[in-house]
Amino acid sequence: QVQLVESGGGLVQAGGSLRLSCATSGRISSTYALGWFRQAPGKEREFVAAITWSVGSTNYADSVKGRFTISKDSTKNTVYLQMNSVKPEDTAVYYCAAHPAGGLYYSSTESSYAYWGQGTQVTVSS
Repeated sequence: QVQLVESGGGLVQAGGSLRLSCATSGRISSTYALGWFRQAPGKEREFVAAITWSVGSTNYADSVKGRFTISKDSTKNTVYLQMNSVKPEDTAVYYCAAHPAGGLYYSSTESSYAYWGQGTQVTVSS
């Protein structure tokens, strides 16, 4: 079983930065990928970024490419999402998720992610 706990959300002004953390516990093997999704009010949850646990390969949604960076610290079993140049449209609940076979095949689909955190709110003011 894998547990994920997000932190670091809050209120930030447009153009500012925020770093989200996802602390993992349980067995994260080399086949895993960890991802970030977000859900804005009245909208469906959408993929943001993912990173493979073994070699650190990354993928991003077009809407955040060049502004957000996903990274990991294997020694701390933690995944980060550095959010720079944030926009009001980045306002959402951000979720960390684990894809057990993400190191074998890439997926941005929710159904591929078996484990989810409780989410952390990010609000960007204009």
